[in-house]
Amino acid sequence: RLPGDYGFDPLGLGEQPEDLKWYVQAELVHCRFAMAGVAGILGTDLIRVSGLGNLPVWFEAGATKFDFANTTALFFVQLLLMGFVETKRYMDFVNPGSQAKEGTFLGIEASLEGLQPGYPGGPLFNPMGLAKDIENANEVKLKEIKNGRLAMVAMLGFIVQASVTHAGPIENLLTHLSDPFNKNIIHALTLS
Repeated sequence: RLPGDYGFDPLGLGEQPEDLKWYVQAELVHCRFAMAGVAGILGTDLIRVSGLGNLPVWFEAGATKFDFANTTALFFVQLLLMGFVETKRYMDFVNPGSQAKEGTFLGIEASLEGLQPGYPGGPLFNPMGLAKDIENANEVKLKEIKNGRLAMVAMLGFIVQASVTHAGPIENLLTHLSDPFNKNIIHALTLS
């Protein structure tokens, strides 16, 4: 049984075992990006609202111009780096353990060695050794998938909230806390 599998599959996506393996990996990646995104949005929004830094609101951050490089250069660097990492991840999915062999990752394979596809290990990704026995780390996997699913829902909430209020989540929270009975979701939706 997979971590987080409670039998809810209304679209029947898990009926083909070979497809299910890829969907599990895709969900893990989406969960990890959502968790990083939620932490980044809340962290930068807290810095912005508190006045500690002059940061744009998260949904306008992509329009920011940087002095050290132009947008096109940054796009292609990101495309190249993410393409490299995603290709390595896919190669490890197709042939588990193949990317931990010496000479496959700039000589630092031992520090990245994972025990299962989708679960990188070694001192870089598992410095505290929480999942050394990845086959029996079901509790840790379950916590990751639950937190990841919650983060994906939070990201959806951030997106809807930004499109309705045109403000960041911390700013919205402070507005709500200033007058909870009049400044809430019902009030925001009736004004839209």
